[in-house]
Parts: sequence; C-alpha cells; structure tokens
Amino acid sequence: MAPTAADRALVTDPAVTADLRVLVLAGGLSYERDVSLRSGRRVLDALRAVGMDAELRDADVALLPALTADPPDAVVIALHGATGEDGSLRGVLDLCGIPYVGCDARASRLAWDKPSAKAVLREAGIPTPDWVALPHDRFSELGAVAVLDRIVERLGLPLMVKPTQGGSGLGAAVVRDAASLPAAMVGCFAYDSTALVERYVPGMDVAVSVVDLGNGPRALPAVEIVPRNGVYDYAARYTAGRTTWHTPARLEPEVANAVADVALAAHTALGLRDLSRVDLIVDSAGQPHVLEVNVSPGMTETSLLPLAVQAAGLDFGRMVGTLVARAAARHP
Repeated sequence: MAPTAADRALVTDPAVTADLRVLVLAGGLSYERDVSLRSGRRVLDALRAVGMDAELRDADVALLPALTADPPDAVVIALHGATGEDGSLRGVLDLCGIPYVGCDARASRLAWDKPSAKAVLREAGIPTPDWVALPHDRFSELGAVAVLDRIVERLGLPLMVKPTQGGSGLGAAVVRDAASLPAAMVGCFAYDSTALVERYVPGMDVAVSVVDLGNGPRALPAVEIVPRNGVYDYAARYTAGRTTWHTPARLEPEVANAVADVALAAHTALGLRDLSRVDLIVDSAGQPHVLEVNVSPGMTETSLLPLAVQAAGLDFGRMVGTLVARAAARHP
C-alpha cells in the first residue's frame, strides 16, 4: 500500500534535522563505483536542499580516522556492490558507534547473498523462481557439460544466469537455448566465483521500494521497467534512452496490491529496516515472483527508488532527511 496523507505527514520538517551532521558514503572499489558516486551526489544535493549539513566521502583508508576524529550524527550509505551491501561496512560503523540509514549488518549480509535470501523467502512462503547456485570450482570439478545438461533438465529453458553477489545487472544474461549457457556462465564468473542459475519467468519487470518513515514499512508505487532490448542489464539501467519506466506500473489494482504485499513480506522476512528495493516479475497470471532485494538502492537520475518517491508525492530530500533523523535517534 502506497503512503497515505498521514504517512506523508510523518516526513520530518527540515528545521528539525537542520542541526544534524550527515556523512554520505559513496564510491568504493566495486564494479559499481561510478553509479555509487552518482547516487551519493544526488543524496548529498537533496539533503543540502532541505538545509542539512551533509558531506560526501569515499570509503577509503581515510574514512576510519575521520570517523574517529569527528563522528557524524548519522551516515547514509550510497555505496553499491560488496562495500555497501555485504554488511562489512555496517559492522565497522557499529563498532564505531555511528548510526546509519538502512538495515543492520546481519540483514545486509543475508540480502546480499542471493541464494541465501531466496532460501529465506521460500521458507516464508514468498514466491521466488527455482534456482541452483554453482561455484566455479564445482562447475569445473564435476564437468561443465554434465552439470549444464542437468541444470537444463531440472530447470528448463529459458534461464537467467547472474552472480550470486552483485547488482546493476553486471554479469547477468538470459539464456534461451542450451548452446548459449556455457558463454553465459563464463560471463557470470567474470564478476563472481559463484553463479546463480534461475528459472526465467516471463512477464512484467517491476521494482517496489519500501520505506519506513516512522509508521511501519510501506510500499511505494511499483515502477514498471521496459528495457528497449528486453533485458534490464547495466546499459539499460544507466544509459539514457535504453529503458522506459511507468510509475505507477500498469497493473490491475488487485495485482498492484498483491505486488506491494509480496514486496513488504520480502522486506520483513529478511529483517530489513528503513528502506529497500524489491525486484519482481509479474507473470501472465498476475502472480508476483521476487527476484532479489537490494538494501542500498540506486539514487541516480535513472534509478527506481527516486521515481517511486516522486510518484508517492514525497519530497526526496525530506524523505531521506527523515530516515537520517530516525537513524540518529537510534543512538543517544
């Protein structure tokens, strides 16, 4: 369910957060560094636009000394890839006693590893496509041809191949015939030592952002994703003109409600807080299937969460400011 007028009223007035000093972390050393920097700058500008004292900093060797010498009131993690999403940085911030927007280190580790997250979702009764996770070493030891034949026999075609850990569509490929599977596996292993091979579900790509502004988690309007080439890969995500978005998604009301409910259930099952983005496929019968859950969603000009925030009638800067204030309040 999208935020109501009462939910929108929960967004903190800028005057309340003006005395908070915020550190926006962006950059890092992952494949998604450039996207992270774009996300960080947008968050920085949005916070400053509502009067907050915000600074942008990279996650490098100078970070910990800076945090120790002059700790901020709260941190916004705009890092993508392992640095921002595998829980390690959050664990370090916990050690330093510095609050941050988003889920804790344990939940971040769980969501980051797609097979582990999918197992939790399946156990909770949340639909997610059948899958197998295959480390590169086992792939070689057991014989690539035999393993791939068995995967096709078990999961059928088409298939989706993607890294078990990572984002932005890097290393992901749709495989429509068995002959294309080996090349897709090689491409995936270039980004991760383990590949997730998943039954491909045709349908509408949608993303549902979940935010908690103080009255429990709420699903923002779903964003429908229509990539020009049919695959929402890295180029489709971050190159202008490669993708068309519809917000809200062109879904029947009952299907839109089901999508929101499933996204909220995934957010809750994984133990997330503050915000997340749930990526789903809605099949021809109107059934949503969770593909993955992102704990550090992109914030660029072509990212999905800002589109959903706008569709919900929320101001992006004030919303992030509210999340910052809530994070700061978690630590005296």
